[in-house]
Amino acid sequence: MKTLPLAAAVTCLATIAGAETPVLTVMTYDSFASEWGPGPAIEKGFEATCGCDLRFVTAGDGAALLARVQLEGAASEGDVVVGLDTNLTAAATESGLFAPHGQPAVTGLPVAWEDAQFLPFDWGWFAFVHDKAKLPNPPASLEALAASDVKILIQDPRSSTPGLGLVMWVKAAYGDRAPDIWAALADNIVTVTPGWSEAYGMFLEGEADMVLSYTTSPAYHLIAESDDSKAAAPFAEGHYLQVEVAGLLAGSDQPELGKAFLAYLVGDAAQSVIPTTNWMYPANVPAAGLPEGFGTLIQPAKSLLFSSDEAGALREAAVAEWQAALSR
Repeated sequence: MKTLPLAAAVTCLATIAGAETPVLTVMTYDSFASEWGPGPAIEKGFEATCGCDLRFVTAGDGAALLARVQLEGAASEGDVVVGLDTNLTAAATESGLFAPHGQPAVTGLPVAWEDAQFLPFDWGWFAFVHDKAKLPNPPASLEALAASDVKILIQDPRSSTPGLGLVMWVKAAYGDRAPDIWAALADNIVTVTPGWSEAYGMFLEGEADMVLSYTTSPAYHLIAESDDSKAAAPFAEGHYLQVEVAGLLAGSDQPELGKAFLAYLVGDAAQSVIPTTNWMYPANVPAAGLPEGFGTLIQPAKSLLFSSDEAGALREAAVAEWQAALSR
């Protein structure tokens, strides 16, 4: 019997062991996979059930994530994409890069959902967040905000799902008047950041009066920091709804493992960590219900939302209106 040198034997055994552990690559946005986001808990929980190695690959914010998937095409290293939303799913579908998710419908959304390729995992309303002590009487509508001298931070709709959500919010609320609203808002904007994290960080550092975020953002400060100083301003036009989704890439070499991950993502274990890590509403309400602080959040009287097809048809023109107003 021939024998290998010790070093070669160890390398060989390590290679065999590695080959026995399947790897699932999940592409997502930065904050999802961050140490304070839901990624670490979901990774630990899923790995305990799958006998696999779950790896996150990040690509900025949601719109940047889709751009990367489209650029990589069928050669993408990813198996699952987590973090697109309904403003992007039409473009994602048209790419032909996604496969049916094969999961039952979720039950916790405020809207009906039928999409065989994209599975919702959380949702929320966009809102402008402010410090109650520094801005005790915030504007009560987008139009009032545009007419005020309140300084705001927003995100770029070409790279950020909140930024694109604001463009759709203005379009849904004002239709053909959207360019006028943007023209009036232009002098309120301190800066436009690539993603949500940068804008919210600047807001917390006091660089603006309000920041584009979510109605759920004050829950973070209340629950994690015992700080009730932040609030989302209710707007008379209503608030645009975001539904975040996950999808299985058709080119995945781990399709069954990918479907198992999607099932885990909308199961009780993962959904129970969403409210206090991603600070959004879960797509399936966990058995324990929502954290107590969520009961203090504003509940918009009206939800605004374009269908995936409507958003896909409007997206380029709406972003162009935003660009035109801010370039003047």
